[in-house]
Formats: sequence, structure tokens, C-alpha cells
Amino acid sequence: MTVVTRLFDNHSDALDAVSALERAGVEADRISLISNNSDNWHDGHAHSGDGRQLGDMNGDGENEVAEGAGKGAATGGVLGAGAGVLAGLGMLAIPGLGPVVAAGWLASTAVAAAAGAAVGGAAGGLLGALKEAGHDEADAQVYAEGVRRGGTLVGVRTDEPDRVRVETILNDRRGFDSLSRGAAYRENGWSGFDAAAEPWTPEQIAQERARYNR
Repeated sequence: MTVVTRLFDNHSDALDAVSALERAGVEADRISLISNNSDNWHDGHAHSGDGRQLGDMNGDGENEVAEGAGKGAATGGVLGAGAGVLAGLGMLAIPGLGPVVAAGWLASTAVAAAAGAAVGGAAGGLLGALKEAGHDEADAQVYAEGVRRGGTLVGVRTDEPDRVRVETILNDRRGFDSLSRGAAYRENGWSGFDAAAEPWTPEQIAQERARYNR
């Protein structure tokens, strides 16, 4: 099993990529999404056409995602699986990023990594989750920084023979790998992800997105 991860500048492109993966037969429990929510893009959205809010998977008016992520981290369960990844989207708070919209195995791993960092000094949150998923330090730093700057990560667990197909689906929907985006960050003086830094403001995120969407 290998992990393919891509960074999207706009959450709409990432949501489209997730839907395309599922249409292509990729199982929902292999897909994960973590998206910056500083601009409250998900606020008031419903899913499945039934009036339920994102994260309210049982229709009781409560967001179960944070609770589900904790259980998933503890038991190895998957957040958002069963009804499609996007049906399980909801809010989490991850160190260094502020509020995020998340679903899937990477969100559960990030919760576990944050808990481990609190008790053992390990790299926590999203950075720790990306490293546990198999990314090296440099790649993990770029992807975590990308979410901090307003981006959305889509991660897919896939078998090696299917890797190229998954990469093509993500790339065709404007997903960027860590090499290309990391080079762009470093050109502007970035040296590494800082989980202790303040989350970016909506104004900073808008400027960042404009830089890559000319």
C-alpha cells in the first residue's frame, strides 16, 4: 500500500477530485481530505440533498466529526466511510492550522498524532500524520504548510499498480505535488512549517490563492 497526496488551492477542485476518485471505483475508506476553513467555506452547506449539515451524519443536528476522529484514532476506524467521503465532512481543530474541514483516515491519524505529541514530544497534528502515512519530512512540511495557506489536501491509500491512475485523476483536477509547490514557497523565503505560528487570515489566504491562479 502506498499513499498519493496532492494539494489543491481551492476546496472546490479538491471536492471534485474526491468525487472523481469515487466514480472511478476508489473505495471511500481509502480517501481522505483536510481543508483549511479560515474563510468558512463549508458554513451552511448541506449534503445528499436531505438538509443535513456537513458532519451531521445521523441527522441529529450535531457535528460528529471531531468525536468520530477521536474514535477513529483510538480504534483504527475511518472517519466518513460508508456513505462516501464527502458525506462525512466536518470540523476539526489542528495545531498550527486552526479550523479545518476534514474526513477520512488522514484526519483520524492527525488526531492521534496530536495526542501523541502532547504526551511524548513527537511531531503532532497534520505534520505527524503525513509522516506516519509515509511522506518524508520535506514533503510533509510542504503539505502541512499548504493547508495553513488555505489549501486542501487529498490523500489516497492505493496499491502500487493503481498509483498512476490515482495520480492522473488528482493531477487533472489541479492537484499539486510537494516538489512543485515547495519550490514556489522557498522562492518567497519559506523555510519550513511552524505549528506554533498563527493561522493565516482570510486576507492572506486570498492573496496566496491569487498568486497561483493568474
